[in-house]
Amino acid sequence: MKRLLLLLTLLLFVAVPHSVSAQQRPNFLVIQCDDLGYGDLECYGHPSIKTPHLNKLASQGVRFTSCYSAAPVCSPSRAGLITGQTPTQVGIYDWIPGGSPMHVQADEITVAKLLQAAGYQTGLFGKWHCNGMFNSPKQPQPNDLGFDYWFATQNNAAPTHENPNNFVRNGKQVGPTQGFSCQVVASEANKWLADIKDDGKPFFALVTFHEPHEPIASPDDLVKTYPDADKKGEALYYANVTNMDRAVGSLMQTLDQLGLADNTLVLFTSDNGPETLNRYGRAWRSHGSPGPLRGMKLHIYEGGIRVPGIARFPGKLQDGVESDVPVCALDILPTFCELAGAEIPANAKLDGTSLVGLFSGQPVERSKPLFWHYYRAYHDAKVAVRDGDWKLVALWDKGEVKPGAAYQKGDYAKIKDAQFKTFELYNLTEDIAETQDVSTDHPEITSRLKKALLDKYQQATANAPDWYQEAK
Repeated sequence: MKRLLLLLTLLLFVAVPHSVSAQQRPNFLVIQCDDLGYGDLECYGHPSIKTPHLNKLASQGVRFTSCYSAAPVCSPSRAGLITGQTPTQVGIYDWIPGGSPMHVQADEITVAKLLQAAGYQTGLFGKWHCNGMFNSPKQPQPNDLGFDYWFATQNNAAPTHENPNNFVRNGKQVGPTQGFSCQVVASEANKWLADIKDDGKPFFALVTFHEPHEPIASPDDLVKTYPDADKKGEALYYANVTNMDRAVGSLMQTLDQLGLADNTLVLFTSDNGPETLNRYGRAWRSHGSPGPLRGMKLHIYEGGIRVPGIARFPGKLQDGVESDVPVCALDILPTFCELAGAEIPANAKLDGTSLVGLFSGQPVERSKPLFWHYYRAYHDAKVAVRDGDWKLVALWDKGEVKPGAAYQKGDYAKIKDAQFKTFELYNLTEDIAETQDVSTDHPEITSRLKKALLDKYQQATANAPDWYQEAK
């Protein structure tokens, strides 16, 4: 059965050449949502939320059912996407409050830098959250990490998604904007695509919506389309996802109108699992769904890291296909660089893997398992690896370090000195909800993955910075 599934997966893709001329180089559009859960889209089984544009996108490409973020929380996830590295390895341990010393350092390799060096126009639109001192010379800004053009906020849209006033465009405060955040972001990206970028160059656009992260605000006309959502804030949340879907539709319309759709690889995903009503009292608007998965945002279990993933590449990916091949945001850098013919430095410490082999009917060959670490994850489960069907979860012996507080003085020692006392093994193909720990039934697999997990943890923390030590 597994061989049949693998064969079917390989047949999803049609061959493209690995060597790419300047004229053949594809464009890249990555759309990343904030706190969108695995079960929050209509095409992923949500019984109420309507997402017609994403349904269409999925019908035109591949819907991944084992797509992963780089972390179960925002800043590490975003740092992983742009660097292709485990976030701990680059020192992004948790979400970054304003004023924090934590940031993606200027000498890090990023997908935007590499594509920029290969002749691409690069743009960032939406939530940045890769530094604490936003729009300040004290820390690297998006332009220092490879983005020619940027229109962004440090963290959330403020004061809410409606008429946010905290956007910065290329280092200059924008002031009050009119409309809802996802529409503001999509409009800026559309303008860049149509009027600003160099038409003679291929492009990489990273569009990072604030939706459906708190504080949520949604158009009244969409809220009214959910009269049966009777829990407090439920219709507001559903409308928020649908409004984001509208913004995706506007981006796709722009690609069509500009004749860019056929040569643009579009990837839609989320930064981590959903916020729900289970965490704090002020989250009355957060009705996110992990679907059948265990946990939610801030969990190392699947609900925190497995997210929607839709890819469209006309003529290269078949239409309307579902794939359970594990893919991750860490794979974006090596995949895009290979497709673009962009050189990756030999000293790059990448944790992602190029997925280009899938395009020519080859399986994804990972030299190491997928790896996640979040020291403030809920409960004692802080680290995990996935290799094929198998996922190993590591629980540490320091007691729970509660989520929400962000990285603080003294946390570095907890990260560096962590010891893991218990390991849980799950077969995700047979047990997507991670209900049955089968580590005692499969000691050889447990032992092999335990070694891989501990080796990667040591590697990831070996040279990771202590921000408060360095800030002195």
